[in-house]
Amino acid sequence: MHSPIVMRMPSPQVTLRFLAAPEDVLMAGSNSVHGGRVLQWIDKAAYACAVGWSGQYCVTAYFGHIHFNRPIPSGHMVEVRAKIAYTGRSSMHIVNEVLSADPRTGEFTRAADCVVIFVAMDEERRPCAVPAFEARTEEERRVREAALSRVDLRRDIEASMRAQTYTADSSAPELVTRFLAKPSDVNWGGNVHGGTAMEWIDEAATACTMNWAGRDTIAVYAGGIRFYKPMHIGDLVEVRARLLRTGTTSMHMSVHVYAGQPRKGRGGLEKTLHSSMTYVAVDDDFTPQPVPHFTPVTDEDKRLHAHDLALRALRDKYDPLPLIIDDPGEPRD
Repeated sequence: MHSPIVMRMPSPQVTLRFLAAPEDVLMAGSNSVHGGRVLQWIDKAAYACAVGWSGQYCVTAYFGHIHFNRPIPSGHMVEVRAKIAYTGRSSMHIVNEVLSADPRTGEFTRAADCVVIFVAMDEERRPCAVPAFEARTEEERRVREAALSRVDLRRDIEASMRAQTYTADSSAPELVTRFLAKPSDVNWGGNVHGGTAMEWIDEAATACTMNWAGRDTIAVYAGGIRFYKPMHIGDLVEVRARLLRTGTTSMHMSVHVYAGQPRKGRGGLEKTLHSSMTYVAVDDDFTPQPVPHFTPVTDEDKRLHAHDLALRALRDKYDPLPLIIDDPGEPRD
């Protein structure tokens, strides 16, 4: 007698839970997890969700509208929730929420949230079809509409970012790092983890903003993170973080990542990732502090200053629906 065949239904959600460790802190003297590590956690949870749903190898295509609501202390219990909101032919729009709690109390509150898009790939690394996700509950339908409300905003932000050029004709503060992609940086598909690449951009942008502000800075927002090409073991990687605009306490950054074969030199590097990020200068209690004003000087500086203001106007224009509704009584920072 044959055993019955049990068909596994793909799960539309994944939850990871772990302790924030001392190595998740970027700077000596700090007890808070840096934004790049939080982005890496989100990428891992969303990847697990995408692979579990599609049954295929998946690649990160886009990170958008990431709000860092508060720092996460080292030693906190962290919970990263990822769930399918909407599927296209080969894409999966995944809503992510990061919460943390002091293990002594177990009271979780939200620290970050965003939407991530993954694309399923076949054995030839070509996009392939994924099972359609059908929203069945009222909450699932609400989250689907919230994800779809970002489609036009994402399109216009990407178009605006692609239209910009970055040359040496600038007086803006900039930091450039170069290094080789290591075996520990890649996933089983041979490509650099999306989360690892986002750690790189946060580290470069943090260093640039700290140098400008003369004090500690923290990431409060990241958007328009578009992955253009995969990076591989041994690639020469170049991360360029440039200040575009300052507010009273904020610094608005553009970060590019380029990669290619080292023997071809910098001329062989191709753009692999682009992001806009916002940082705030803080004191030891994470209270925002004033930063020096940056005045655009060159025509390029003035154009990119206007570009950053245009990105802000686009977000205000579309005003996408909230991905996550606050729980009753949950504090909103």
